[in-house]
Amino acid sequence: MSRWNRRQIVSASFAAALGYLGPVSSALPSFDGAPWGAERAAAAPPLQTATGDPALYAVYIDAALKEGQFEQYTCEFDAAWAILKSFGIDSTLEDQVVAIGLDPRIEPYYEATPDGFVVYGGDTTQFFSGDYTQNFLARTTGQAMQKIFATYAVDVEPVNDRAGIEAALDRSALVWMKATVDFLPWEPVTWVTPEGKELPGVLGNDHAVVVMGYNSDVAVIRDILGPTSSNWNRLFEYEVPWETLLAVWEAQGFDGLAVSPSGQ
Repeated sequence: MSRWNRRQIVSASFAAALGYLGPVSSALPSFDGAPWGAERAAAAPPLQTATGDPALYAVYIDAALKEGQFEQYTCEFDAAWAILKSFGIDSTLEDQVVAIGLDPRIEPYYEATPDGFVVYGGDTTQFFSGDYTQNFLARTTGQAMQKIFATYAVDVEPVNDRAGIEAALDRSALVWMKATVDFLPWEPVTWVTPEGKELPGVLGNDHAVVVMGYNSDVAVIRDILGPTSSNWNRLFEYEVPWETLLAVWEAQGFDGLAVSPSGQ
């Protein structure tokens, strides 16, 4: 499989290079396969900090790694694979898709409105929505991902704050969470389901990762995406300052799951 970037376009401005993190504004996007923000993430990706000695962290769990995603837009499934594999459980993309189900009613698309971007897609609280081989808007949520983890008979519960992440890791659970690619700035969107549910999210750089460790300053991330055309220097494992992680996570509605072997 060719190594392309996960969510190819990020609404990242010069402020990103200066360490600004948060929503960014942009003019109406042009279209060449994904919406333009101010510039591509590849223009000025932040330097990622490699992890150090595991002894530097309050908790460090060596999460499983495979080099590259199943498909271009399968990050939610890839993060789940890493968690399950860490617990000795093999999973395939096909089995995960069967477990979560696809919502075929609408292929996600976006519109720019005076109040911001709106994405019209399937019910991501129950299913995966979109063609994960080519639609950059294809995605799901932790609520729907719980169906996958239940299929593999592991314990899963939502987490939505730093204390929840730390408590999960303290008991040897791993944390599946929604983020942005490289934890870069984002263009906020409202995702609207056919039933009219409105969900928070990000436009062009939606992503999912695994939190596998922490200390008082940083969280340790397992990112199956690895090097791609948006950042050839992207690491599979890196540190993210808590302040950065929490700001990005908030944009995704603090969507996270603590997953551990059954009965642990």
